[in-house]
Amino acid sequence: MGEPNYISPVGLERIRREFEWLQKGERPRIVREVAWAASLGDRSENAEYIYGKKRLREIDSRIRFLTKRLESAEVVDPHRQKNRDQVFFGATVTYADRDGTEKTVTIVGIDEADLDQGQVSWVSPIARALMKAHEGDVV
Repeated sequence: MGEPNYISPVGLERIRREFEWLQKGERPRIVREVAWAASLGDRSENAEYIYGKKRLREIDSRIRFLTKRLESAEVVDPHRQKNRDQVFFGATVTYADRDGTEKTVTIVGIDEADLDQGQVSWVSPIARALMKAHEGDVV
């Protein structure tokens, strides 16, 4: 932490959807299941009750995390970037590594990073090396 929480508009919307789903969909459903399981009697050996309580703790933890991330989010819209000659947050960059293998990555916020999708966090070493570079630069 200590770094700004930059995020794209798409990433912010994804986090908001997860937050809403947890708060308005998943959590109320689990609360109903726990209440039903509790009504069955002995809670000490009631697997549905024990699992439901555990799942509620996980959901509440995730909701707290997402709340903090949403509060600290600084939305950066890559489409508003005027300087298109330089690598910046939101840019999609194709680079060649030392052995000539080309890779394409998009520089995104910490919460959006997904290497399988070619999305790297702006604080990752590769993104830091590419930031502010121009086409043809060696980084």
